[in-house]
Amino acid sequence: MSNPDLNHDIVLIDRLRSGDESALTELYNKYWQSLFISAYNVLKDKELCEDIIQDIFLNIWHNREKLEINISLKGYMYACARYQVFNQFKKNKDKIHVELFEDIDKRFQHATPETLLMHEELVQQINAIIETLPEKCQLVYKLSREEQLSHKEIAERLNISTKTVENHITKALHVIRFSMGSTASVAMVLWLSKNLFK
Repeated sequence: MSNPDLNHDIVLIDRLRSGDESALTELYNKYWQSLFISAYNVLKDKELCEDIIQDIFLNIWHNREKLEINISLKGYMYACARYQVFNQFKKNKDKIHVELFEDIDKRFQHATPETLLMHEELVQQINAIIETLPEKCQLVYKLSREEQLSHKEIAERLNISTKTVENHITKALHVIRFSMGSTASVAMVLWLSKNLFK
């Protein structure tokens, strides 16, 4: 993100915190369409997507005074949308085909060039956070997320217990949650958990 864009986002967030309704309108006009398209590409339900995107902006407004965004504003908005989409999958898990659930990551991140950029920003942020973890914790995380190994397979490869593997993963998720902030961190934990908890 260029400096002018970053500075504009900082000012916009400050305006939101101070209760400037025009800042919310600006945020809505800037992101509503891309967030809706991204959600619709996954859920295929126009009314539902309209509702959940509307909820994102309402939640931001209602919680504006304690709004904390530790990543780019684009990444934050993307994470909010992803969180809402995953919530819908959790609520309707019995109605959703396994194939669709397994494919959600690919469908969501490639929905539009804009959301692909948001996804890449979030991945970069997470990778930077992971680099701050102890070496063994990093290794367990990478084996789980990047090599798609189960807890048992990681334990066997590293000659440690599955409980130790679980502890390392729990620690990684805790650090990510703390570092990413409130809403965005929840979304990322949900995203990571699809492959980490198995």
